[in-house]
Amino acid sequence: MAYSRFVLFLALALPCAAQIKLGIVGTDTSHAPAFASVLNDPSNPNHIPGARIVAAYKGGSADLESSASRVDKYAEELKTKYGVEIVPDIATLLTKVDAVLLESVDGRPHLAQFREIAKGGKPVFIDKPLSSTLKDALEIARVAKQNNVKWFSASSLRFGEGVASLKQPGLKGAIAWGPGPTEEHHELELTWYGIHTVEVLYTLMGTGCKQVTMTSSPDSDVVTGLWIDGRLGTIRVNRPYSDFGAAVVTPKTIISKTGKEFYSGYVGLLKEIVKFFQTGVSPIPETETLEMFEFMEAARQSKLKGGAPVAIR
Repeated sequence: MAYSRFVLFLALALPCAAQIKLGIVGTDTSHAPAFASVLNDPSNPNHIPGARIVAAYKGGSADLESSASRVDKYAEELKTKYGVEIVPDIATLLTKVDAVLLESVDGRPHLAQFREIAKGGKPVFIDKPLSSTLKDALEIARVAKQNNVKWFSASSLRFGEGVASLKQPGLKGAIAWGPGPTEEHHELELTWYGIHTVEVLYTLMGTGCKQVTMTSSPDSDVVTGLWIDGRLGTIRVNRPYSDFGAAVVTPKTIISKTGKEFYSGYVGLLKEIVKFFQTGVSPIPETETLEMFEFMEAARQSKLKGGAPVAIR
């Protein structure tokens, strides 16, 4: 333990010139210290070199219990365990970093926070959900273009070994499932937790959904999309919780993965984030991210219409 602390002390005291200095906006999620553990601590067996979190702005949502109850705790952990400076506002953060991790657990303030971040012109990773509504997602994309800011947003499941093992040539369709708790402040319900499952579906199917239907019960939602080439892609979100998993339909069989063989943590995502900050090239097309929000909004409209099909293009 003493040796590990000494190694971490050296890493913080002697920053490498090649390291990208990162700033966090939003310390109200477990992702904040989890990311710092991998990026800042060379003794971590999953350590990823090339970037280090150096500053953080707390943020937080007073009306969201899962935010208000954790924002100070995780800020203190970042400060005391990983040497991260806590700053009073986003403007100050931008003077200390090369790139930004927008981590706020609540999707509602993402647009306002992104507007402030965009003033610095620095690349941004926006943790899921990109926003809480389709309207805000489209506005984030517009603001990014206006300010020439490179960005991407993703769930960690997208880059896990489970999803990668299911990507097959010639897929005829796919189904993804996972937890589906909702949050009263998020009108677009799937953005709160179902976004993980939507990301898995789109990682497997790609873009091109033209029609969506949604069927709901107290303990689950089932959303099915019809792609322009005739393929069907479905998500099932279960309440309150369940394992993540997915199955793909190939020309000859059905292949599925679930549980521990499906989800492998944050390392795959963090590798992509560091690569993005190094190269400026997003691993996910903007069009795919925005179509996912069209998919979720169409699902909401379908639910309001009693499960009637809703076109998204």
